[in-house]
Amino acid sequence: MAIVLYSGTFDPVTRGHVDIAQRAAKLFDEVVVGVFDTPAKTLLFSTEERVELFRQAVEGMPNVRVRPYDGLTVEFAHE
Repeated sequence: MAIVLYSGTFDPVTRGHVDIAQRAAKLFDEVVVGVFDTPAKTLLFSTEERVELFRQAVEGMPNVRVRPYDGLTVEFAHE
């Protein structure tokens, strides 16, 4: 099973972000969208809002999961 991680802050989620997720969903068995929780920059939306916005944007794509994470991206990928 091929799983890919697409990580970022997604503040806000854009059509470009969704396009990448859609393309990845056609190439991989599972796409995990990792929404980074604690970036060193000012954000417009909270982590919960960014996760929910991305979940709504990829509704109907059964092999795309959206999850928040903090810490190192490589550690999240190992999870």
